[in-house]
Amino acid sequence: MFEVTDKDAMGRIGKLKTPHGVVETPALMPVINPNIDFIPPKELKRMGAEILITNSYIIYRTENLREKAEKIGVHALLDTDLPVMTDSGSYQLLMYGEIEVNNEEIVKFQEKIKSDIVVPLDIPTPPDADYSTALKDLEETIKREKEAVEIYSGEGLLALPIQGSTHWDLRKKSAEEAAKIGGDVYPIGGVVPLMDMYRFEDVARAVLSAKTKLPPDKPVHLFGAGHPMVFALFVALGCDLFDSAAYALFAKDDRYLTPYGTEKLSEMNYFPCSCPVCLEYTPEEMRRIEKSEREILLGKHNLYVSFEEIRRVKQAIKNNELFELVERRIRAHPYLIQAWRAIRDYYDLVEKYDPFAKKVFFYLGTESCLRPAVRRHQERVLRVKTDKKEIIISSDYSVKADFYLKPPFGVVPAELMESYPAGHAEIPEDLDEEAYKTAVRGLKMFLEKHKDKKVSLIIDEKWRKFLDDVQT
Repeated sequence: MFEVTDKDAMGRIGKLKTPHGVVETPALMPVINPNIDFIPPKELKRMGAEILITNSYIIYRTENLREKAEKIGVHALLDTDLPVMTDSGSYQLLMYGEIEVNNEEIVKFQEKIKSDIVVPLDIPTPPDADYSTALKDLEETIKREKEAVEIYSGEGLLALPIQGSTHWDLRKKSAEEAAKIGGDVYPIGGVVPLMDMYRFEDVARAVLSAKTKLPPDKPVHLFGAGHPMVFALFVALGCDLFDSAAYALFAKDDRYLTPYGTEKLSEMNYFPCSCPVCLEYTPEEMRRIEKSEREILLGKHNLYVSFEEIRRVKQAIKNNELFELVERRIRAHPYLIQAWRAIRDYYDLVEKYDPFAKKVFFYLGTESCLRPAVRRHQERVLRVKTDKKEIIISSDYSVKADFYLKPPFGVVPAELMESYPAGHAEIPEDLDEEAYKTAVRGLKMFLEKHKDKKVSLIIDEKWRKFLDDVQT
């Protein structure tokens, strides 16, 4: 059902098999509102869409749409041959407090209209809800997921959402229970309000908490993360599917998406993009177009740039350069930097997924110190055995020594100075202090391991202030 072909960080390229074809992940699912004419699904396919998502509750509640969908199926209703995922109405439940359908009804409806990925009616708890409320909602979600498994007998895939508000132990519990129940796709739900408030760190922790308990051979969908500036980050944290209503919502507000953030059309003099829309119009010309047409044009650009970023992420995975791409992308917003630094608390998880061998290590800033390759090297060098009673460690690579100091890795055996990661690291001469501090932590571990030996340190001025408390 889901075959992983390439990996980097916690990200992967995979092939997701559905009744209406195979989808290569990471994939972006444009949200289709069947009540609103915008960009037709056939055109979305030409632009790069491999899978779509629509709301089964909206179809269910609109009598003419429901009758048509029950008769011809959701694909014919949308006029598409692409796979279609159907949400259950949980977002409406979060926004309005109640909806006019129950779990059994909406699951059976999705089965009847032949959805490719069916979602039960989970309970999305708002951020910062009190613990008892979040637990109660989660227990009801788990109950409904069990019910969905029992009643669904279609050919499609069953998604089991992960809830728990901003209580990370409940996110783990939700993931653990969903994995026991046995889903085909695991959406991380209840994060749209967090995304709207730029609380990216909380979204990252929701994802990482869930990933500690989710099976590694099943895809993860991050609900509501449709802005291209977050794709690299959340793919690197293990998300495979994204949905975007943002392409249309932002366009209706005259906002222009980029991988670095959002621009207001009213403030733009130039379009930085080379998609068909941006090559045909200048911002001034776009502003003069009638609003309904302008919305569609901006929506197309927003999708072009989003699909382009997904492809860029895939290529980074292929090249084993996803860490580098993330570290460039998070510079777009301080809250993205903060979100990425959450991996410090989940090192073992990230390390488990990240490949051991890569081509090169580009040091791009303090966040590069967080990569598993650094700590992995520091731990592995402790297993290097030497029979010498006196060890020479030098920060000067021209000096003959047994080991060398190299930031941010720390101690590097002379024979590994040409091997990945330290030997294949591209590191600027004018380094930040964190790189040296990280290296010194590795050095101290090494010295403690070899405290029975005499160690001679040959260091230059760059290292001296970081080594005042080191006894050799």
